[in-house]
Amino acid sequence: MSTPPIPPPGRRGRLSRAAEFDAVSQLGRSVGGRYLVLRYRRRDDDGGPRVGWAVPRKVGPAVDRNAVKRRLRDAVARQDDLLRPATDYVLIARPGIEAAAEAQGFDWLCGQVEELLRAVEPEPVP
Repeated sequence: MSTPPIPPPGRRGRLSRAAEFDAVSQLGRSVGGRYLVLRYRRRDDDGGPRVGWAVPRKVGPAVDRNAVKRRLRDAVARQDDLLRPATDYVLIARPGIEAAAEAQGFDWLCGQVEELLRAVEPEPVP
């Protein structure tokens, strides 16, 4: 009997299925800013936090959307101490974020992500 493969280091803690994104969107809460919206939902298990990114086509062509996702992943990685266990997060980019992040710099983007993560209200454990 073989053990299931361990996901690569960069893939752990990510939302990847549409149903997971839908659960956070429909059943969770949200906080937002000008360029980013953070939706979150507490899970019923004892696992670690999971994060998903949604960068719609309105943000720009695929090259720009992928660049935004890479920067957001790096920004969340810098703030991972603010992620709560057993919570799913979806970070949604809004149009204009690519130009703003380019003009303001990566530290500005990290500040935007930190502001949203600090605004997350703890949900009562049932």
